[in-house]
Amino acid sequence: MSLILNIETATQVCSVGLSDGKHLLALRESYEKNIHAAKVTVFCEEVIRESGKSMTDINAIAVSKGPGSYTGLRIGISAAKGLCYALDIPLIAVPTLQSMALGALRSVEDAKEPPATPLYCPMIDARRMEVYTALFDQHNNEVRATEALIVDEESFRKEIKSSVIYYFGDGAEKCRDVLDHENMIYLDDIHPSATSLAVLANAKFLSGDFEDLAYFEPYYLKDFVAGKPKVKGLR
Repeated sequence: MSLILNIETATQVCSVGLSDGKHLLALRESYEKNIHAAKVTVFCEEVIRESGKSMTDINAIAVSKGPGSYTGLRIGISAAKGLCYALDIPLIAVPTLQSMALGALRSVEDAKEPPATPLYCPMIDARRMEVYTALFDQHNNEVRATEALIVDEESFRKEIKSSVIYYFGDGAEKCRDVLDHENMIYLDDIHPSATSLAVLANAKFLSGDFEDLAYFEPYYLKDFVAGKPKVKGLR
């Protein structure tokens, strides 16, 4: 059975879980802003200790690869790569949007009468009316490619003619007034989590789908653009 440490820092959420196969043994999550650097390694130590395991028991490290926050992704992936190097174990990278879609899928499946062919639309805030998004079917397969989308009334117009679309994530709230259609259903409290990450990571572990530790980089989707410094004398 694979013992995997799962690290999710692609958004404001800092989530770390230790999983044994598909089963989560321990979880730590925080929704505070700008605490990833301070908390991620602490959370790693806590979930390992809570599970009665040691670092040397871990078979792989899984990390949410993006898209998402530039800083959050860098922190999580740097921590994951450092642990993999120190422990000489493989690195697993999981698409952030797919992991979010799996969490939403599980939530909807718990409903009494879910629609027959729903689509799942995770949204990560990319500022203004732009979001990182994709569409996934009821089997968690990507059916519309990941993109940086400026949301307007015509977004998803083709898909909502034939499917109910659930949309969620920290980018979805700002789109609620724009995506005003009876087939667009907003889901609250769906966020990136090591819980969903663990399921996808286990499948990748079993298939031997590992990253090149030396060359793997976050999936930023958009190029990083540095802002002008606000400190006097640095402009």
